[in-house]
Amino acid sequence: MTAKRVAVIGGGYFGRFHLDAWSRMSGVTCEAVADLNPDTAKAAAEEFGFGSWYTDAETMLAGVRPDIIDITTPPHTHFDLIRKAASDGVAIQCQKPFCTSLEEARKAVDCAASVNATLSVHENFRFQPWHRHTKTLLDDKTLGEVYQATFRLRPGDGQGADAYLSRQPYFQKMERFLVRETAIHLIDLFRYLFGEPSGVFANLRRLNPVIKGEDAGLILLEFPDGKTALFDGNRLVDHSTDNTRRTLGEMLIEGSKACLTLDGSGAIRLRAQGSVTGIDHRFDWHDHNFAGDCVYLTCCAFAGHVMHGTPLENSAADYLRNLEIQERVYQSDAEKRWLPL
Repeated sequence: MTAKRVAVIGGGYFGRFHLDAWSRMSGVTCEAVADLNPDTAKAAAEEFGFGSWYTDAETMLAGVRPDIIDITTPPHTHFDLIRKAASDGVAIQCQKPFCTSLEEARKAVDCAASVNATLSVHENFRFQPWHRHTKTLLDDKTLGEVYQATFRLRPGDGQGADAYLSRQPYFQKMERFLVRETAIHLIDLFRYLFGEPSGVFANLRRLNPVIKGEDAGLILLEFPDGKTALFDGNRLVDHSTDNTRRTLGEMLIEGSKACLTLDGSGAIRLRAQGSVTGIDHRFDWHDHNFAGDCVYLTCCAFAGHVMHGTPLENSAADYLRNLEIQERVYQSDAEKRWLPL
């Protein structure tokens, strides 16, 4: 099979994880990087072995004509880049937050579909190894009937006037922050683990006055069979771990046979009903780059679909459901009431 030609648009903080991922992958050739900053583009191409670099994405697309295009730029650029990149047979992966609004995201999906272009959203939480293994345990009924789940997001990076400035300074200016930037991961994760929710209640807060958006809050999702999933997020508080960005928090899933806990080290423990102590549940994973190398794993899954036709879990068309739920979360918070989904 002929290797697929890959081009990446964006060489910033998180884009570097994408560049690293493609540089380690078999079956692809790393053709080009585009970034508005020439120093960033040149350095990224040289460090990760991409053949050329550009400061204009459209010029790069015309010159390289890649098979796979990975967009890692901010949301306000997404629709225009997707529109320019979309052509028959091309495969586009786009970072989240996806586009600037639900309406624009729908237009992006329609744009790609109209020219038979594959469009995927880089939603990597479901590809974190501890979440993949949790899904296996749930499918195997190891926990029995699941009653409820809680994810406590505690990255501890949101305190003070300098919050986020060293890594992603635009966080301070996002009018919608905690849900749009972070809780959207857990909305997708809960859908991956438990299916489609039927209702939502949210209570959001802003604790750090230097940022525009919310940075703490509760989101309760209910599912048709009665189980609930609670997102309990606070970006100012940390959790017990040597790396708060490995899992970003802690999870508890409670079932009729056993309870599962995920801690900040990436360890899963199972405690059987009636037992006093839990037992470590071993599984293979690599503590590399961001969150168990989930960027690489997500890009591999996308490439697998492009090259071998494997199922595409995080298509942009399916991702619209996450954005629809996100809108109901903000509506629930504004109206202080439970809303059906």
